[in-house]
Amino acid sequence: MMEYNLEVINLVKNYADFKLNSINIKLPKGKIIGLIGENGSGKTTTIKAILNLMNYDKGSVKIFGKDSKNLNKEEREQIGIVLSDSFFSPILNAHDINKLMKNFYSNWNEKLYYSYIKKIKIPCNKPLKEFSSGMKMKIKVLCAIAHNPKLLILDEPTNGLDPIFRYEIIELFNDFVRNGENSILMTTHITSDLEHLADEVIFIDEGSIVLDVLKEVIDKEYGLIELSENEFEKIKKEDYQKSLKYKDVHLVLVNSKEKFQKKYSKLNVRKPTLEELMLLLVKGE
Repeated sequence: MMEYNLEVINLVKNYADFKLNSINIKLPKGKIIGLIGENGSGKTTTIKAILNLMNYDKGSVKIFGKDSKNLNKEEREQIGIVLSDSFFSPILNAHDINKLMKNFYSNWNEKLYYSYIKKIKIPCNKPLKEFSSGMKMKIKVLCAIAHNPKLLILDEPTNGLDPIFRYEIIELFNDFVRNGENSILMTTHITSDLEHLADEVIFIDEGSIVLDVLKEVIDKEYGLIELSENEFEKIKKEDYQKSLKYKDVHLVLVNSKEKFQKKYSKLNVRKPTLEELMLLLVKGE
């Protein structure tokens, strides 16, 4: 039987000009779900609702099989959090943060913390106000991991990182779930980070889930074709899901590349990137 570290059930949040509409997420143990979407689509609102940082109108959230509003201190400490709009005092340095977190978390792993500090080259005596945005994000991610949580909930955790640092953080995330017990829910607009990280991708647009699919299904079944005007006119609408004209090329998305390839054997079908998939689902016709 599948065990979940996080279950979001029919979550609804109403604003005057926006609605988070019946969001459902089931995050199994040992898995990573990537929550993607345009800015303002509802990703951060979903994260804050899960963490009870805001009230929601309908639905429920379960963490470790228990209503998130009823978690005890020990259970709350098993959640690691990175939010894009929160941070430590700018006068603190890495040593200060270690002392602070030791008093806050009973399971704070000082040895692990300093091993990662060394690995990702964070200066220990420099105040945070002198850190780059990427360096600040690295220490936030490190603090989320170093108290041995079972669930990481991360809002844009690779934002501000250059490609090398993003690779290091992604490796940390892969190590984190390797035991088969830990899980990660992360939002990101850098969809390439999820290509070799996420087990499942949930795409939110204007407050609603428009796609919830295993990454392996995207890799095996979805296809993208680039067609000239003449080629596009020869394919039937029923044979593709979405199309988008870009300059002189039609981008065409299919959800069964094997079936499409059999019917149109001369056309070249390739795997879409997550960015292309998101673009076609939002802008395509």
